[in-house]
Amino acid sequence: MKYEHKFFYLCKIPLSAEGPKDVEVIDRAEETSEFPKLFEEYEELRSHAFNEDKLYSVIRADDVFELLRTGTEKQAKEMAFENAQQEIVTNLQHKVMQGGDKEAKAILKEVHDIDA
Repeated sequence: MKYEHKFFYLCKIPLSAEGPKDVEVIDRAEETSEFPKLFEEYEELRSHAFNEDKLYSVIRADDVFELLRTGTEKQAKEMAFENAQQEIVTNLQHKVMQGGDKEAKAILKEVHDIDA
């Protein structure tokens, strides 16, 4: 069995992301003791997307943030992009339905092959 050291990664995925290459690793915690600080940063970055009941709302997000544990930065970017796909599509579809956002509609068509 091969041991792989794992780290905690905080990643930012823009709504226009086309793949893992567009994911930004914002921060990394190497030790478990560093995790609370990283989690606090994660919550702060997502705070603009909370509604009045303090619940996270993906349709309010400007970017999607993922906090995950894996071995390498490359793996973190791949996992973050994969995990964020549904939230990104939901957010963009909402922008199109609510305000006719032409940029969101174009991203859905070009990146996700969805006609909105």
